[in-house]
Amino acid sequence: MGETQRKTFTFEEARALLPEVRERTRRAVEALSSLTVPGDDGPEAAEEKAEKAVAQMLASWAREIEELGIEVKGPWLVDFDSGAGYYCWKWPEESLSFFHGYQEGFAGRIRLQ
Repeated sequence: MGETQRKTFTFEEARALLPEVRERTRRAVEALSSLTVPGDDGPEAAEEKAEKAVAQMLASWAREIEELGIEVKGPWLVDFDSGAGYYCWKWPEESLSFFHGYQEGFAGRIRLQ
């Protein structure tokens, strides 16, 4: 499987894709919150199974988001490459309201508008 081609987005393109990103993320968050792991092998085995299930869920969500050409920066955290930096969104934000340069990262987010 080849690497998904990274895209650059105008603000309008990124904002138009956000409902899809929010929906995919909402489904993953809900699936994660309802995750149950049978614990009949003792607490260590159950914890290991839970960690594995969480990792698989996050990896599956990340693949879905990356298929859209969007960069995943952490759990429920995505960046839309604008060509000059990133439009940044984190669950459960309602809108695409932040931007940061390539070097600044999440801590350097500034509010748009």
